Amino acid sequence: MGYLYGFIAIAVIVIIIKFNSRRVTIFEYERGLKYSKGKFSKILEPGQYWYFPYFDSVIKVDIRPNFISIPGQEVLSSDGVTLKVSLAANYEITDPNTAINTVQSSSGSMYLELQLALRNIIGLRDIDTILEHKEEISKALFEQTHEKIAALGLNLISVDVKDIMFPGKLKEIFSQVVSARKEGQAALERARGETAALRNLANAAKMLDDNPNLMQLRALQTMGESSGNTLVFGVSPQSINVPVKNKANDK
Repeated sequence: MGYLYGFIAIAVIVIIIKFNSRRVTIFEYERGLKYSKGKFSKILEPGQYWYFPYFDSVIKVDIRPNFISIPGQEVLSSDGVTLKVSLAANYEITDPNTAINTVQSSSGSMYLELQLALRNIIGLRDIDTILEHKEEISKALFEQTHEKIAALGLNLISVDVKDIMFPGKLKEIFSQVVSARKEGQAALERARGETAALRNLANAAKMLDDNPNLMQLRALQTMGESSGNTLVFGVSPQSINVPVKNKANDK
C-alpha cells in the first residue's frame, strides 16, 4: 500500500505541475526577462523555458534594430533664425534589464536626449553653417548622445538630419540669393569668355604687325577652304614699280 500511495502522490504532483506551469519560447531575435515574485531574476537567452505563473513571470523583449523618426522640432540658430529640423535615428536594445527596469520608456528617454542635443548644436551655429554642414550636425549629435543613450541600455547605431525647413519669407530670400549667385556666376563666365576672345584677337593683331605676310597666307588658306568667293587684295602704289617713259628720248 505504501508504494501505491507514493505512486499516487507522484502522479498528483506531476498533474499539478503540468496544469500549473507554462512554457515560453524565446526566439533568436528576443531576450526574456524572468521575474520571481515581482523581482528581476535573470535574462533568458533564446530557447524554451518552463515557469510557474503563480510565482514567476517572463517578459519578452525584441532586440532587433529599430528606427524612430523625430518630426520637425523648432530650434533657434545662433543668428536668430527659427528652423524646423527633423531627425531619423537607428538603435537597438543591448541591455534588456536596464532598458526595461531602469526607466519607464527607454525609447522616450532617447527621444528627449536627441531633442536636447539638437537644440544645443543648432543654437551654436548660424544659418549658413547649418545649411552647408548638415553632415557635421549629424556627427555632433551622435557624439553628444551615444554615451547617454548607452546608459539607458540602448545602442545608438546612427542619427541623421532628415530635413531643415524655413519660414516662408526666409525661403523666398534664400531663393533670391541662390538666383543672384547663379546669375553672377554666369556673368563672370561670360566676362571670362570675352576677355579670352579679346586676348586672342590682340595676339593675332600683334602677329600680323610683326609678320605682314601672314595676312596673305591666311587669305590663300581661306580661298582654298571655300569656293565661289571673290577676294580682292589691296596693294599700295608704293609697292608697285611702274616704268615711266621719257618724252625727250621718244623724240
